Amino acid sequence: MRKTPRVPANLCERALGMVQGGMRTADVARAIHYNVPTVRRLSQRYRETGSTADCPRSGRPRVTTPPRTTREGLVNDLKRAGTTVSKVTVGNTLRRHGLKSCMARKVPLLKPAHVKARLKFANDHLDNPEESWEKVMWSDETKIELFGHNSTNRVWRKKNDEYHPKNTIPTVKHGGGSIMLWGCFSAHGTGRLHCIKERMTGAMYCEILGNNLLPSVRALKMGRGWVFQHDNDPKHTARITKEWLCKKHIKVLAWPSQSPDLNPIKNLWRELKRRVSQRQPRNLTDLEKICVEEWAKIPPAVCANLVKRYRKRLTSVIANKGYCTKY
Repeated sequence: MRKTPRVPANLCERALGMVQGGMRTADVARAIHYNVPTVRRLSQRYRETGSTADCPRSGRPRVTTPPRTTREGLVNDLKRAGTTVSKVTVGNTLRRHGLKSCMARKVPLLKPAHVKARLKFANDHLDNPEESWEKVMWSDETKIELFGHNSTNRVWRKKNDEYHPKNTIPTVKHGGGSIMLWGCFSAHGTGRLHCIKERMTGAMYCEILGNNLLPSVRALKMGRGWVFQHDNDPKHTARITKEWLCKKHIKVLAWPSQSPDLNPIKNLWRELKRRVSQRQPRNLTDLEKICVEEWAKIPPAVCANLVKRYRKRLTSVIANKGYCTKY
């Protein structure tokens, strides 16, 4: 019989608190993204045992994990175990079970502390009203190359025509040079975009914030009670930066490390790079000019939509138990 998935401990405690607070079972189930019978079982288990922890399950614990290997590797493993099969047989068997060979996605390295912090952030802010995210000024840095890797282009071609000039994208070593950008945005639209000319220090970062963050807040009419978001880069957490933010009375959103998927500005960076690639800048000066122009052209509706759907990012983190998500 198929075993039901375990409910993470943090969600068990959250669900129990909601139930004890008088919330309807259906509403609790919707909030933690599990079904109603699961919530009822959690409540019953707490009444009977005084704990929401799962009882030990029968059967021998699993000692293997899904392999990250090739069909040839699986054939050799089976051969060493005394079973001889072909790669075709292995491939057919995997496909019958709904598996297919894919490139592993590259994601930030998450240590247990990172996973725990990401889960805490998602749970702490899951029930925040949509209006609260509209008061957040999101920020980040990114690198944009002159040629090569800013976007993926697809072409329609005939077989064996992959190297015809019209079906290729010319590149140069190191992307032909690149620029570093700092930008910010809120639900009201994009803020200022700043090109970082030198290696950034804490003092330089404070200067960037003074010249770009505060004018952006005023231009976007953020009003009182707005919150600033940036990640835990050493320049962002330097003492000089913290003192500057404190002096300016700027409230900072506590941020879990290794969490680019929680920052919606990443979506805007992709949009910017797509737009820049279409205009085909000729040199770095041209690249910087085009970046500023295209950043300002991103519609406020795009920004508002990213913020409006922010809760989905949090639920994705919870559903994936704190690990990286598609965002």
